[in-house]
Amino acid sequence: MSDSSGTSFFGHPRGLATLFFTEMWERFSYYGMRALLVLFLVDAVARGGLGLDDKTATAIYGLYTAAVYIVALPGGWIADRLIGAQKAVLYGGILISLGSFGLWLSPNASMFYLGLIVIILGVGLLKPNISALVADLYPEGGGRRDAGFTIFYMGINIGAFIGPLITAWLAQVYGWRVGFMAAGIGMALGVVQFLVTRQHLGGAGARPHVAAGTDMRGAWRNLWIGSAILGVLIALPFLGIVKVSPIELQAQGIGVIVAMAALYFAYLLLFAGLDGVEKKRVLVLIVLFLACALFWSGFEQAGSSLNLFAERYTDRVVGAFTVPAGWFQSLNAIFIVIFAPVFSALWVNLARRNLDPSTPVKFALGLVGMALGFLVMFFAARIVAEGMPAAAYWLVLTYLFHTFGELCLSPVGLSSVTKLVPQRFVGQSLGIWFLATSLGTLVAGKIAGEFDAENVGAMPSQYLNIFWFGMVAAVVLFLVSPVVKRWMGGVK
Repeated sequence: MSDSSGTSFFGHPRGLATLFFTEMWERFSYYGMRALLVLFLVDAVARGGLGLDDKTATAIYGLYTAAVYIVALPGGWIADRLIGAQKAVLYGGILISLGSFGLWLSPNASMFYLGLIVIILGVGLLKPNISALVADLYPEGGGRRDAGFTIFYMGINIGAFIGPLITAWLAQVYGWRVGFMAAGIGMALGVVQFLVTRQHLGGAGARPHVAAGTDMRGAWRNLWIGSAILGVLIALPFLGIVKVSPIELQAQGIGVIVAMAALYFAYLLLFAGLDGVEKKRVLVLIVLFLACALFWSGFEQAGSSLNLFAERYTDRVVGAFTVPAGWFQSLNAIFIVIFAPVFSALWVNLARRNLDPSTPVKFALGLVGMALGFLVMFFAARIVAEGMPAAAYWLVLTYLFHTFGELCLSPVGLSSVTKLVPQRFVGQSLGIWFLATSLGTLVAGKIAGEFDAENVGAMPSQYLNIFWFGMVAAVVLFLVSPVVKRWMGGVK
């Protein structure tokens, strides 16, 4: 197992430092690039952008963020069955770095999209498996593992905070490509750091999780066949054989994810041999799945419509300095660092008084936080519709409410899945749970595409509609929460 005997990183295994900084640089790269993506896509060609319309640009953003979550499923399988988590993290980091440098050096739109695809594949290998490595450092489990994950998540948020600050400033001063270059350099630093300190991981994730002597030829064959099919699907539009519309692909992706989730839940309810209590818990999972997708459809406006609002309609001038629009993307990370301990202490204190909200109530509170953020944007948009720029504090307040919503909903989501379904279906159900986030990000891109830069007068009502939709969903979830809690059959 890991080199867990020597403790030199806040009293934890030295391997935790390796993973901490690798993840920090990966999040630096991911969020740094994400802060630029939509703004680059819509910017004029004369200024170095791609000159796309808002609907197409936000569709690409939605497809990109959705794909990042979807590819985590095969990425986890490749590590578990074939190469081990350590190699998956290393290869994933290399792909992310190469893809980011591809965005920097791409001579045309086609090569830029290819760079995005390479990044997606890299994130799919790195993201699920680096968390698995953290768990492997603590074979004893318990509170020490929880503390290790807490430190690890600090690395996530440090990277998410710093990334947009640096890449957005560089993009504003030196051009978009330099911002993308910085994202690539960040991930490259993470890869170098991982290679230099990898020995501290010991045996954690060094081998796939299969019994010694297992014939893996079939798994490797499936991987090569899958890779060949993926390669052909990627090559067809690049060669001009198949014409792909991001907007149409977005709509098709929403339909495919909904169908996949519906079929899986139908299978669990009808053909999985579950008893009555287990079936009721699956119904709970369906409710939470829908709430989760709805939440992320609003939350993920951050990188699309809210990013465009910051760029076009927000007063970002402080003295002689213009604040880069991408800097607002760092707010969520810093708010999480500040308020995550507060929410954690709140739930503990409420639990001591037997007042801890149930899981469906926490999800409803998450939807309320999301909705209130868009109520704030309604007032900001009214100012813009009157022909004046909105003050920056409107966006700050929006991101604060969205962070409160995230802290209510996100931490309990994955945990709930592991508790609600029988052990033999946990892995599959976690995969489906990631599809909820993918669905939300795709819908987020579609919603963002409905905002018309030529018709700012319609913007207040659009934000208000999102507010009312989120609030109605939250109220419905509040009202049905007693029933949903009973269906959970004692699961907390």
